[in-house]
Amino acid sequence: MSTPGGVLRAGSWLTRAGGDEPPVTLPRDPAREAAEHELSKPAYHENDPSWFMRALNKFWEWIDRLFSAASGAAPGGTVGLIVIVLAVIAVGAAFWWRLGTPRRSPTSTAPLFDDRPRSAAEHRAAAESHAAQGHWNQAVQERMRALVRSLEERALLDPRPGRTAHEAAAEAARPLPGHADRLRTAAHDFDDVTYGGRTATPETYQRLTALDTEVERTSPSLAAAPGAPR
Repeated sequence: MSTPGGVLRAGSWLTRAGGDEPPVTLPRDPAREAAEHELSKPAYHENDPSWFMRALNKFWEWIDRLFSAASGAAPGGTVGLIVIVLAVIAVGAAFWWRLGTPRRSPTSTAPLFDDRPRSAAEHRAAAESHAAQGHWNQAVQERMRALVRSLEERALLDPRPGRTAHEAAAEAARPLPGHADRLRTAAHDFDDVTYGGRTATPETYQRLTALDTEVERTSPSLAAAPGAPR
């Protein structure tokens, strides 16, 4: 297309497309604002994910980046990282099983009996009641108290408030040397379920019941009994 002067003016057809009327144009910034306003209408966002889903997606993206970085640094890549994580979990589980719930204070400071004194028969009856209901922790506790109270009633131990299970086992081992190891085990069982966060089993209770019965029928070594001449 040429002008009367014979010179082709590129783009002149755009300015003349509608006859002699000037073209309709919009400045750049108002056009962008108009588009943003239009796209902000709710109709365009009905299917957008919720804020919770957006946050969750961001979290999983962060986990993925973290895992990718760790797998790149670990020997063997992703497989090596998985092996390391499983090994750490296994070691932690082993420590938890062996040591139990962390305790705030040493077990040796906790007394064996509560404030209200009861006879050995009362402790045994309470132990049997708990065992019948499957409350093995309480059954073990009461059976250990019955054992120690029985030794006090037989004058093999001096009655002493505040005595711990380990102290009772150590003192009882003198008149009952043949039961020293089992008495120490019983004290450990008592502390584990009372202060260590462990769960007793029927076998734990049966083992302690058998010890209580045997100790009751055992003649003590009088030379080591309280009040015996030294």
